[in-house]
Amino acid sequence: MLTEVGPDASSEDKSSLHTIRGAVVRFAGDSGDGVQVTGDQFTSAAALAGNDLATLPDYPAEIRAPAGTLYGVSGFQIQFGASEVYTPGDGPDVLVAMNPAALKTNIGDLKRGGLVVANSSSFTPTNLKKAGYLGNPLEDGSLSAYDVMALEIGKLTLNAVKPAKLSNKEAERCKNFWTLGLMFWIYDRPLDPTLKEIEKRYRLRPDLVLANSLALKAGNAFGETAELFHHRYRVPPAPVQPGLYRSINGNVALAWGLIAGAERCHRQLVLGSYPITPASDVLHELSKHRQLGVCTIQAEDEIAAVCAAIGASFAGSIGVTTTSGPGLALKTEAIGLAIAAELPLVVIDIQRGGPSTGLPTKTEQADLLQAIYGRNGESPLCVLAASTPSDCFFVALEAVRIAVTYVIPVIVLSDGYLANGAEPWRIPAQHELPEIPAPPPLPPPAEFHPYLRDDETLARPWVAPGTAGYEHRIGGLERDFNSGHISYDPANHERMTLTRAEKIDRIARSIRAARVEVGPSSGALVVVGWGSTFGSIREAVQRCVDDGLSVAHVHLTHLNPLPNNLSSLLAGFGRVLVAELNTGQLAHVLRATYLISTTSFGKVQGKPFGVDELEARIRRELAVMS
Repeated sequence: MLTEVGPDASSEDKSSLHTIRGAVVRFAGDSGDGVQVTGDQFTSAAALAGNDLATLPDYPAEIRAPAGTLYGVSGFQIQFGASEVYTPGDGPDVLVAMNPAALKTNIGDLKRGGLVVANSSSFTPTNLKKAGYLGNPLEDGSLSAYDVMALEIGKLTLNAVKPAKLSNKEAERCKNFWTLGLMFWIYDRPLDPTLKEIEKRYRLRPDLVLANSLALKAGNAFGETAELFHHRYRVPPAPVQPGLYRSINGNVALAWGLIAGAERCHRQLVLGSYPITPASDVLHELSKHRQLGVCTIQAEDEIAAVCAAIGASFAGSIGVTTTSGPGLALKTEAIGLAIAAELPLVVIDIQRGGPSTGLPTKTEQADLLQAIYGRNGESPLCVLAASTPSDCFFVALEAVRIAVTYVIPVIVLSDGYLANGAEPWRIPAQHELPEIPAPPPLPPPAEFHPYLRDDETLARPWVAPGTAGYEHRIGGLERDFNSGHISYDPANHERMTLTRAEKIDRIARSIRAARVEVGPSSGALVVVGWGSTFGSIREAVQRCVDDGLSVAHVHLTHLNPLPNNLSSLLAGFGRVLVAELNTGQLAHVLRATYLISTTSFGKVQGKPFGVDELEARIRRELAVMS
């Protein structure tokens, strides 16, 4: 467990309650074991207890992997604490393994001396063989470095739910709630909120309400009566700013941010989307909000989806399309059309491991160069990146602001880690949301043409087709700078190309300056990150700063254009270390843009950075410099 503050009772008491600052728990098992439901409910309990938290669901890539196999393991990790939590944690303090495969794939991450809660009912010869075990690890001493609790969870669950009179198959599926009840006992969590959730979730099946409720209570009672555990643990509430909070993941936050952006500029939101992991939940969430004027279109393919969104933008709505890396590649020609036609379009790219199908359920940040450069011709656009699940809301809102203000396409980069991870979020009041300024008034019809430029933003007029007196045509062929007619004139093409680029550059005038998140404003080393690496870098740098080391953290939201002050900020440090979940894409951009030396620290394992590995790399860099 994490560092203890002190016991609340005698250490000789088996049920003593010890106060700790936080813990990391990982649930793992087959997809059919209800691991994600268990993790979600444990997260809700932590949130209701007032803890800060961060989660990392981990899904198998196979839709229906054979039960008991290594590649069919589903996981859910949560770090919860009495102070600010930045990551789901590196290794867990507690591993709940529902079968041998879950144990095999996760035991290497468990902290030495950590607790293993294993469902011994599933450690049959067949399952052990599927997981690649020659013997039973619960019996052969191979887990001697850990505190192991081997419990017949399957059998105990079947006994607990007998009054519900379910089939054995349905009864055994209640074992996730039995396990959850036990974990609630270990961490001193009440049962009532989860019992209410069970009633809501299974309201059409009273027998399942009864069975899962009995399982939850039985697991909790087992911890109370079996006297297997040396301690129970209490994690006090974290100090938080007053307000209304909810747990939110990145995909829901993106959806809500898009809705808020459309509301702020008084336009309808139209989503054209084709389902793809891990972006589909944005479509699912937006489809729930027709009462807010949201229109969702599930298209037949990625190209149709983005073209529907472009059509909506042409008609005067906020056109949005959502996808992942492979889908972004398919959308590029149509995005080029939106650039040429200068239409406000928001493209959401939830990145995943590649290339091709790659690692569809694992996280990566390898679409940055595709987002900035991946189109034919000179076709610049704005690129933003969210840094936390709740930050997805504000970045989506910022994307709408920029798209509407400058009448351009904007790409928002998230990733699988942010999309599925959750954290507490204080719901902002309406007056706290940034304003989206209204477009400048149109000139008289006689003076109008489609590419008339605003003096400040260079935005062309965004006029819905058919508006009396303002009828016009736009398209993918080059247009004359003055009239908007099709033009093949070489000098005009160069002028239009440079104007579209200048429009992107001018965005930097209206964005937040780059800033140091933690550490000195100048010094020996600065760690630069973007996107979901925020929490890991923030915590690793903070540890080093607390030890008196000269290191700082700069994190970027605006990736194209970069903040105007970034060059001078980086110049104040002796070395620039760029940490990202790719092989050095932002490092390449910074070198090319500012002609500075950067050191790349990349990771492409389908997993986020661990705080420990980042801290170790920072210390090595500083040691080399000294």
